[in-house]
Amino acid sequence: MTLDMDNVEVFDAGEKGRGLRTTKDLWAGEVVFAEPSFAAVVFDSLSQQVCHSCFRRQANLHRCAQCKFAHYCDRTCQTACWDEHKQECAAIKKYEKAPNEKVRLAARVLWRIQKDTGIVSDGQLTSVDQLEDHVADMLADDLKELKINVQNFLDYCPKTRHGMEYISHIFGIINCNGFTLSDQRGLQAVGVGLFPNLCLVNHDCWPNCTVILNHGNQSALNAAYHSKRRIELRALGKIAENEELTVGYVDFLNVSTDRQRALKHQYHFDCTCKSCSEHLKDDLKMAAKETDGNKPSDELVKLVQEFSLECLAKVEAARTAGDFHEVVQLCRECLHKQEPVLANTHLYHLRMLSAASEALSYLQFFSEAAEYTGILVEGYMKLYHPNNAQLGMATMRAGVTHWHAGLIEVGHGMICKAYAILMVTHGPNHPITKDLESMRMQTEMELRMFKQNEHGYHRMREAALQNKPMGMAEAVSVEDNVIHKQ
Repeated sequence: MTLDMDNVEVFDAGEKGRGLRTTKDLWAGEVVFAEPSFAAVVFDSLSQQVCHSCFRRQANLHRCAQCKFAHYCDRTCQTACWDEHKQECAAIKKYEKAPNEKVRLAARVLWRIQKDTGIVSDGQLTSVDQLEDHVADMLADDLKELKINVQNFLDYCPKTRHGMEYISHIFGIINCNGFTLSDQRGLQAVGVGLFPNLCLVNHDCWPNCTVILNHGNQSALNAAYHSKRRIELRALGKIAENEELTVGYVDFLNVSTDRQRALKHQYHFDCTCKSCSEHLKDDLKMAAKETDGNKPSDELVKLVQEFSLECLAKVEAARTAGDFHEVVQLCRECLHKQEPVLANTHLYHLRMLSAASEALSYLQFFSEAAEYTGILVEGYMKLYHPNNAQLGMATMRAGVTHWHAGLIEVGHGMICKAYAILMVTHGPNHPITKDLESMRMQTEMELRMFKQNEHGYHRMREAALQNKPMGMAEAVSVEDNVIHKQ
């Protein structure tokens, strides 16, 4: 894949080191650049559920007959990945097991460097080994883990020509530059990869770009039309020429001190962006509910916050155990206490709403789930950038939940709002956007039916939910009303 980096250039970003800035004006939804991974691996826990080539989550994957570890959608994906997997396959067979994902990724990086050097394309703006490793800044526990990984790597690749210092350097690079890869629906993190050009894009808590994974296409009969798995850096709004490009390394849905702490631990820098320096929206994220100009006492707010933290820990344990009825019971109890005390932008309230709506949807209690998703999205809209991908995904889920609850008007409206956001963050060709477009068209059709024959619409919906198709005459009579009144 030829890298087109004409939209950007490397520049000295002062205390932040190197950075990337634009060479021309960019607009919302525009792809700043795309970049295939230098190396990437599937997480250990999902090695049998995710294709090791395209990173799509699939059922009935085909296992590599040699190493019996790698899994693929089909022979096409396996062939496309053979160049990456070839040495790994032999190493796993000899080692008699697959090491952890960090060791596997380090091995792939080093094999690629050995084969192609650190630069694999004219469009690559930096070599892999020029990236920051921050090994000197690591805490004692992190250094201990690094040493264990280096030793495991040496056991896995005993004939490596690289010394321990260089191998440690690569592990350090992975630790602070690895990019998490999601499945094709954007619902689950499934792997980690290294993208050298993306590593040059600095952090901002209120960034002007977002990163999504395009899984590529290996389905065309003619291999010339296949495309590689790649990230896309997309503009969230208008970006002026010579403006620095930024992405968010951590979720904005945390108060500034927590974001700064996470960034310091993982990436070893002190964030001084405007959102952190001015503590923007921190007040909303910890706000008490105001009713007719009155707010609950500080003591009551503190008690509810402490209770919320305890509940969130219990909810996570119940969710991990797969006990969704317990999740719902815990959430209902906590939300009952939160509702008169915490604002709908309070982080603990939002986290409980998210957990509740997820569990209720899983149990198909769609009406109650729809109520919670509506409040959740309302809170998110006050906190997130209007084109934030998390906001888009939450709005999509809320729209689908309302749709399933029979609230077609609200559901369609939310699906349309989500579609507008994801057209910017993911683009028209991403599987999520395509799914959303299909839902938008379906709900638009159902909304027309609802407005023109409400009784007939609900009869059709009830029949569909019970998996009992209406008689042909009944269905036609409803459709006739739709057609005649257009």
